Amino acid sequence: MKQSRATIRYAKSLIDISEENEVVDSSYDDMVLINSLCLSNKDLVNLLKTPIVKTDLKVKILKELFSNSISSLTLSFIILITNKKRESLLPEISSCFISLYKKTKNIKEVTVTTALPLDDSMRKELMNYVSAQNNSNIELIEKVDESLIGGAIIRMDDTQLDASVSSKLKVLRQKFSENLYIENY
Repeated sequence: MKQSRATIRYAKSLIDISEENEVVDSSYDDMVLINSLCLSNKDLVNLLKTPIVKTDLKVKILKELFSNSISSLTLSFIILITNKKRESLLPEISSCFISLYKKTKNIKEVTVTTALPLDDSMRKELMNYVSAQNNSNIELIEKVDESLIGGAIIRMDDTQLDASVSSKLKVLRQKFSENLYIENY
């Protein structure tokens, strides 16, 4: 996702003020909550973007919505950007904040797609292997895709390791579909 300068600046300023107050982890949790709400609730995003609803009403709605679920620092930040008429950037600010937080904490997202759900021992072994290879903390995202038949597909950053049975069958199918007939043999 392409992020605007304003989005990056607001996210960095929230990280900076959170570090000053030593509540970065709390702000991260708040931004994860806000990001998930924005992704799952289109009405909230439409409220943030609409110019029809006045700023003071938006502030009142956002206070009512978030006062019991996020920290006072994050709520003050949301009210500040709303008063500056930048509330439409809140979904992008939250996702930018999350990515900046992960970058500063050296957390890598690893997506593992398997045919069956991972058990605890496989999950632990996979996390230990990937973290040892990259010298970073791992945030594991698990997906189940029965069409893989077996094995796994592991994605991290721009790297993908495909060790699934379905991809190996696909390679075999391509090899067998080649014309192996040699003329004049």
